[in-house]
Amino acid sequence: MDAVTYPDEAVITFINRNMIPLRIPSDQQPLAGEYGVAWTPALLILDREGHTHQATVGFFSPEEFIPSLLLGIGNMYFHKDDFTKALNRYAEILADHADSDAAPEALFQTGVARYKSSGDPKPLKEAYEQLQKEFPESTWTKRAYPYRLIR
Repeated sequence: MDAVTYPDEAVITFINRNMIPLRIPSDQQPLAGEYGVAWTPALLILDREGHTHQATVGFFSPEEFIPSLLLGIGNMYFHKDDFTKALNRYAEILADHADSDAAPEALFQTGVARYKSSGDPKPLKEAYEQLQKEFPESTWTKRAYPYRLIR
């Protein structure tokens, strides 16, 4: 990722505007052990308290890296029950990175966040229907499958 992704101007700009990057070698103890970093590249999205909200391992192209970071940030807000901010990040993925690998999960999480913020289960079914239409082979479509039964 050092040769392709990190030097990309869009990646640099996104990280500088949205994150506080910290690089920890996989053999750097105790942090690598504390966060379960056993292989590189490993990317962790942490909150201010150091809680992990997303962990990924492996190479990302610049085109996939930014949506992955957006998803991690959205998931952080989701885990903190800040559904408005989570939905904004998921919407950004769906609007600006609709063809990315992060898009199906962002769509799934949109349905769940809308349900959790309203108590209305209809967004879960809507998310399933959109997943079925746009990403029929996605694991997120399979995970949303039970939502088809919501009336």
